Amino acid sequence: MSWPAIIPYATVLLILLLPPPCATADRLLPGKPLSPGATIVSDGGSFALGFFSPTNSTPAKLYLGIWYNDIPRLTVVWVANRETPLTNSTSSPPSLSLTNTSNLVLSDSDGRVLWTTNFTGRAAPAAAELLSTGNLIIRSPDGTALWQSFDHPTDTFLPGMKVRLKYETRAGERLVSWKGPGDPSPGAFSFGVDADTFLQVFIWNATRPIWRSAPWTGYFVAVQYRAITTIIIYLNVVNTQEEIYMTFSLSAGAAYTRQVLTDSGEFHVQTWNSSSSAWTFLFDWTGGDCSRYGYCGPNGYCDNTGDPEACRCLDGFEPMSLEDWKSGRFSQGCRRKEALQCGDGFLALPGMKSPDKFVLVENRTFQECAAECGRDCSCVAYAYANLSTSRSKGDMTRCLVWAGELIDTEKLDNVDGDGAETLYLRIAGLDAGTTRPKSKALKTVLPAVLTCVLLLILAAISLACFKFKGRVSQWTKHKKLTLDDISMSDELGEGNHAQDFEFLSVRFEDIMAATRNFSEACKIGQGGFGKVYKAVIGGQEVAIKRLSKDSEQGTKEFRNEVILIAKLQHRNLVRLLGCSAEANEKILIYEYLANGSLDATLFDNSRRILLDWPTRFNIIKGVARGLLYLHQDSRLTIIHRDLKAANVLLDGNMRPKIADFGMARIFNDSQKDANTHHVVGTYGYMAPEYAMEGVFSIKSDVYSFGVLLLEVVTGTRRSSNSNIMGFPNLIVYAWNMWKEGKTRDLADPSISNSFLLDEILLCIHVALLCVQENPDDRPLMSSVVFNLENGSTTLPTPNDPGHYGQRSSDIEQTRDRIENSMNSLTLTNIEGR
Repeated sequence: MSWPAIIPYATVLLILLLPPPCATADRLLPGKPLSPGATIVSDGGSFALGFFSPTNSTPAKLYLGIWYNDIPRLTVVWVANRETPLTNSTSSPPSLSLTNTSNLVLSDSDGRVLWTTNFTGRAAPAAAELLSTGNLIIRSPDGTALWQSFDHPTDTFLPGMKVRLKYETRAGERLVSWKGPGDPSPGAFSFGVDADTFLQVFIWNATRPIWRSAPWTGYFVAVQYRAITTIIIYLNVVNTQEEIYMTFSLSAGAAYTRQVLTDSGEFHVQTWNSSSSAWTFLFDWTGGDCSRYGYCGPNGYCDNTGDPEACRCLDGFEPMSLEDWKSGRFSQGCRRKEALQCGDGFLALPGMKSPDKFVLVENRTFQECAAECGRDCSCVAYAYANLSTSRSKGDMTRCLVWAGELIDTEKLDNVDGDGAETLYLRIAGLDAGTTRPKSKALKTVLPAVLTCVLLLILAAISLACFKFKGRVSQWTKHKKLTLDDISMSDELGEGNHAQDFEFLSVRFEDIMAATRNFSEACKIGQGGFGKVYKAVIGGQEVAIKRLSKDSEQGTKEFRNEVILIAKLQHRNLVRLLGCSAEANEKILIYEYLANGSLDATLFDNSRRILLDWPTRFNIIKGVARGLLYLHQDSRLTIIHRDLKAANVLLDGNMRPKIADFGMARIFNDSQKDANTHHVVGTYGYMAPEYAMEGVFSIKSDVYSFGVLLLEVVTGTRRSSNSNIMGFPNLIVYAWNMWKEGKTRDLADPSISNSFLLDEILLCIHVALLCVQENPDDRPLMSSVVFNLENGSTTLPTPNDPGHYGQRSSDIEQTRDRIENSMNSLTLTNIEGR
């Protein structure tokens, strides 16, 4: 279903009794009631409080409400008397008064009370003030808030509002939809925190859940960035001794943005577009059908990692009715292929939205949580999280256990980063200490075939990494590694950033087994810090990066990658699955990406045909979004320092993921740049100020992105042993072609039948802006993403990247210095097989 730019619900056309021009006061005082025809306007003019009547209400009904005051399309965000509308009578109109007990009272012409704040007031000269946030608040003379409309929401969630639940009383706010597009009376749908667990948010149709969030995993800030608007939405979860609540805020200068529960049960995020004078749809919390509550049936899950989304059965299960599943009917769900036994082990399923209907066990360690489920034969799954990093009430963990059917499970794409966790699922035929099926035959067959194995090992070794059936230990989830060599060092920046985080730790002996003792047949890449191998662990294909013991920077890279990537979650960043730090080894375990590195395809004449222009343009935008997340939207500000085609990996659908964070540095909120005496990176991608002076900033990464962008469009390496069309490098070549009006000729000939000229011209223009010599002239990645997503005809003219002419000898000397120190380079080249 496609969504129009103008969303009709709740943003109804209203018949308003318009205020006189002078009615701009932002407060209501005792003895001065508010009547139809007058309004109270917040300081700054953003919101107004007054009486309104929906156009299609028959007979005409009058409501007291708050709406956006300074936009032409009137949009109500709060209604007082939803269940008791007034009759619009001009002869003896209704009024809103502030009583001497500090209560607001709405009464009709006969004095009948239709709505009141109804709290135990105080006899004091209070005032009711409409704030610039849209919050109507009653204050005592000393400024104490006695009552506020934000504590009594209707269908709209505004910045600064709380949706919460109190621990002691289990009472809290719920959003309740309108009954219809022009009917503010309470509808069937509500949104709020689950009072049974305090850990998840629901949308209900009456009492039936229709959507559910993932159980809270301890994050306290989640970020949503929408390139079409440049708005950043910060969703906060706050856990205190008394309550847990969610709220949200916006980036500075953002347009009006609201979240609204529609009369059809969807939860939309909208922003005001002043150019079109309409509300623009950003996204829907509830997603598509696949994300609806229980859509895939018992023991099924919605796989959000593919396009399109699809229902699948959990490991160890099969469709209850294969015919129904083929027809797109999933409500019957899945059944076990084999009955469970008490001794069966658990399979780790990372990146999951855990199912509903769990039992919450607080304050357990991971081992205690696993043991609690393991010794209960009726326990079919468990999940663990540490909540104490979230301003919580003390050191708090949560252990979730399940018995019976698993309802409403999802495989998350990690675009939002938060809520995904590892679900440990009991599987029939799995040993308690392994993730591989039990095999008695192995013990009896192995001696008999040992001689044959020795004879055939050379022929079979090429298949070892793909078909190895040996024993692999269960992935075990820990709060953190306590080894000193994983703690944060000054290389990452000031302060202690090594807060608790969770990742998977695998025994070194199991890694050796999975890679056949790090066989060359398993190797898929090699760089300055070590080698990369393909293996299968826990039934999942992974890439295992073994850091070289000879590299002085191996330990630093290990610290960087574990601590940074464990904290970063984005669809365009490679995912760290686990690590090992035994026997003086430093090993990182990543998701395996089938298409390898971008440069392995882009610069291979036999493979570049796989990269048509739509694929390349999506790769460009994906890398840009990943870099924006590092610079601006993640919980840390990260400078990658080694962005290049070899460090962009491609999954099976050619979606890009930025990899290799060994060089990365953290900046604090006020830091603009830093200096290093040890320049690391890759020549040709490094910004001139970094290569020559050791000064780096987010603009250094922007420069590297510009070089990468030119490579993707042209299919030409940044530099080569011979000149590029008579020019010393790709940047100079592109700049001269642009000056001469020959930009279209820069496109790789292999995409001549698939590219759109406007997009080619846009990409080259953006690239040249990114590689300008002065860092201050380069755009921010937020601007780059916006222009790539939306196009632009008003981009500034780029300046000449002239440092390659004037300072070329210095740059060449820098290149020689760098290339003579292998430990200062990252040359990892991952090739899919």
